[in-house]
Amino acid sequence: MLFAFICKDKPASLQVRLDTRPEHVAFLEKLNAEKTLAFAGPFLDADGKPNGSLVVVEAPDLPGAQALSAADPYAKAGLFESVEIRPWNWTFNKPAAS
Repeated sequence: MLFAFICKDKPASLQVRLDTRPEHVAFLEKLNAEKTLAFAGPFLDADGKPNGSLVVVEAPDLPGAQALSAADPYAKAGLFESVEIRPWNWTFNKPAAS
């Protein structure tokens, strides 16, 4: 099942995001190699600077998705003000299975 992580950064936390980004990217690359990551990317503010994240992963259930979310280096660094985890159904423009 797919789960969307809708993450909002804490105010004035851009430096935490920048400092933690290499570990976060390595984490997502690992999920991608394991075929767990569907897609991911940052939300942007009016100036084009990242201020949150959208990450969609494959997990067996909500506790599995919560564990993946908690393992993200951004979460461990305390970057997020909030994280909403929701089951998600990819209906349109889903890439064909390879």
